[in-house]
Amino acid sequence: MPLLKPKAAPQAVRVERVVVKKNIPAKSSAAATPRSSSSLAPNGSRVVSSKYPSSSPRVSPDPRSLARTKSASPYPSSSDERLRAAERKRKVAVQRKDSTPMWGSDDSGDDDDQLEHALTGKRRKVVTEWKDPNRRVRHKKAFAEEPREPRIIHAADLASISTGCPPAFFGAPEEEVAVKVQYPSRTLPERYELVFRKEKINAVEDIKRLVKHVAETYLTLEQAKPFIDNQSSFYRLMERASNNASHSSKRNGETPNGSNTQSKEFQDFKAALDGYNKQISALVKDGSVEMNLDAIHDVPDDLVDFILAQVYERTVSPNVESLNKYQPGGDNVYGELMAPFVRTILSTHSNMTSDKVFMDLGSGVGNVVLQAALEIGCSSYGCEMVENSCNFAEAQEKEFRSRCLLWGIRPGLVTLERGDFRTNKKILETLKRADCILVNNKAFTPALNDALVRMFMDLKPGCKVISLVSFVMGNEKNGVNDIANSIFEVEEHQYYEDWVSWSKAGGRYFVSTRKS
Repeated sequence: MPLLKPKAAPQAVRVERVVVKKNIPAKSSAAATPRSSSSLAPNGSRVVSSKYPSSSPRVSPDPRSLARTKSASPYPSSSDERLRAAERKRKVAVQRKDSTPMWGSDDSGDDDDQLEHALTGKRRKVVTEWKDPNRRVRHKKAFAEEPREPRIIHAADLASISTGCPPAFFGAPEEEVAVKVQYPSRTLPERYELVFRKEKINAVEDIKRLVKHVAETYLTLEQAKPFIDNQSSFYRLMERASNNASHSSKRNGETPNGSNTQSKEFQDFKAALDGYNKQISALVKDGSVEMNLDAIHDVPDDLVDFILAQVYERTVSPNVESLNKYQPGGDNVYGELMAPFVRTILSTHSNMTSDKVFMDLGSGVGNVVLQAALEIGCSSYGCEMVENSCNFAEAQEKEFRSRCLLWGIRPGLVTLERGDFRTNKKILETLKRADCILVNNKAFTPALNDALVRMFMDLKPGCKVISLVSFVMGNEKNGVNDIANSIFEVEEHQYYEDWVSWSKAGGRYFVSTRKS
């Protein structure tokens, strides 16, 4: 896991200092500028109003009812048509020099002239606003002399002729749909089959987006020209072949395997992919990709989302229905924060950098932990006690490590713990040096929230705790609330619609800063 642009009021913030006086909402003089991304909504972290939309969680997000992909992924999926439509409408900005890597812009459109203009010279940076000059993005093992066999779940393992998917290009011979896709590293390529079925990996769209990400992130403007910058580029040839095939099938009412009239589009797509593979392999071999990666210190937001979507679609999506098996009314209700919400937490509220420590208490299938490690490069810890979620999290972490190697990106250290975070020794020890802690406590019992307050007494000054329920309960007089008042300064914010998995509505969240 795409998100639509939220309908939100002008940004404002209500700050509640724990003296528990009711403050009047006022406009923030330092409202943070949102991090831009082709697939993300604007940052709404500082928008607060006196009335909040209701956002009571369901027992678990039902993937069939989410307004996203059928996989219920928190990141944009290759098969999501809403993402593709939104990308076509975006404009480009920010000129860059030919010698710098081409930070991405998702501005592809149907009109050839518009695409030509959008992909030449003017780019919008989709990276974080703050800089972390100490982060080193390149994964050294990804560029070793000997090519590595990636220990990944290949796309063809899940979406293939043998799994009941017809060819994506009607009339394409089934025995010819197998292809390989080279990543910007010395690892061996991933296996795909050019097939299509809803709720499966969309191979054609996945490959096109992969080519675009490689060109925009790993190459200079000059190097990227054969990839995306003209009408005969690899990306444009793939786009034209897939569009022509789609339009032809709609016009002629064809059915899969019912005609060979589209074999030309199929061969054109494969030829463009073959050209891409050869060209990127040459740039890896001559050291260009390594040199370009050494010049950058951030991973673009849309590339982060794409990599995490690849991981999720190959590990969680095939069995996502099992996440619904939760009993209501307890501490173990499942629900996810979507990628832009997490991005706001990491950037606007915490100013996380690669030398800091992030922690997710109740980390579910590990989405937020992995996003922090990839997007920020920081040490990222998670703790979960539900066995099924832990199994998914471990599967994701394994695929995540292998895919980061495939993409040549070095993430931060990921540590996933099983068990109760109230008693886990590693979690309790790491808590003392954490810089940002996420607690999705929307459905936690009062007893568990009270236990968390006592744990937070050990936090270092300045540590940020982001929660969906405040740990400071107004003027209520009791021991736990007195502790919370004494250790935290609390700000109240509002998140946008579609930022959580259990509700389309927006709602409140809280940023508690540990006092000195």
